[in-house]
Order: sequence, then C-alpha cells, then structure tokens
Amino acid sequence: MDVLAILREDYARFPENQTYDIYAEDISFADPMMRVQGKQKYQEMIRFLATWFQNICLELHEMSQEGQVIYTRWTMSWTAPLPWRPRVRVTGRSELTLNEQGQINRQIDYWDGSRWDLLRQHLPWSVAR
Repeated sequence: MDVLAILREDYARFPENQTYDIYAEDISFADPMMRVQGKQKYQEMIRFLATWFQNICLELHEMSQEGQVIYTRWTMSWTAPLPWRPRVRVTGRSELTLNEQGQINRQIDYWDGSRWDLLRQHLPWSVAR
C-alpha cells in the first residue's frame, strides 16, 4: 500500500471518497479546534465537514516522509454556512505517524494562524479574506 500516493489522491478529492483503510482503528487526530480518537470518530468528523461546509478545497503543497512520519503542507478553504457565505481559508501542516502495519495511527494538524484568525474570517465585517 502506497500511503503517500493514496493521501495525494484523498487530498485532491477531500472530503469525498476518502480512503479510510489507510488509518488504524485507534487513530488519534488533533488540530487547534478539536481532538478525536478512533477511526469511526475520525470518519464522523470528515462527514461533519462535508455536511456543514460548502465548496471544500484541500490543496496539497508538499508532502515528504521521514521514517514513520509523513509531513504535509496544505491550504484548506470552504464556504461557511452563514447568510453572507464567507470564504474561509486556513494554511497549515500535518504530521501523520505510521504504525508497524503501515497505517496512520496519529495525525496532528498545525495551523499557520490562530483560532481567532479563523473565527475572524467568519465575521461579516472582516477584511481578513
């Protein structure tokens, strides 16, 4: 299983048709807004994003692997479900750790901006777009 190739394909079509068999049952995920534990909760988180946010785009800028850790740099954007339909954008990086079976058992996302930077983009008077 070529996890890097699968991740590239998954990023390109995110959040649709993700390849969940590359994730371990005990995957832990964390970003500045949330933490989830387990593959089912991870899938529910992706479904939540797909349900509530529109026009999601996850652009992969770079990907590399050092030992059991995969590093990615990306930009994610979406249209928020608010009457003024703000376009929200987050840049960041991820560290994905592989277990002995070659499955991802940990994903930590780091954002280049703060949670406040994200929230501010939702405000109708924001100029931070």
